[in-house]
Amino acid sequence: MTQDLSARVLDLETRVRALEGLLQSSSPSAVKIKKQSAREFLTTKKATSEPLKVLVFGYFLEQHEGSQAFNVSDLDAIFRSAREAPPKNINDAVNKCVARGYLMEAREKKDSKKAWQLTSTGERFVEQEM
Repeated sequence: MTQDLSARVLDLETRVRALEGLLQSSSPSAVKIKKQSAREFLTTKKATSEPLKVLVFGYFLEQHEGSQAFNVSDLDAIFRSAREAPPKNINDAVNKCVARGYLMEAREKKDSKKAWQLTSTGERFVEQEM
């Protein structure tokens, strides 16, 4: 019984080492990680209102797309790419997020338009409470 258990543990350790080797290899074909879409990310969150959807998409733009800040055009585009109807008044939804402390105005404009970025409160809300 103990020999059988020892053999199984040895087999598992060998398999784990092989998997770790694959993860550490620099070959892109060894591990393929697919990028999550904006739609998929939205479905993981409980965003039922327009301001919360704006917040989730803003988070997605910053954390998944690498944007430093986002503007109305960025939000409109991501709503459409997620096949989600954009708010009739995106600025109003953004202002509601600003009032709640989730977003703040960026220092610089983006494409000559007012831009916003998430606050640490907004990031925590998306990560922990949604």
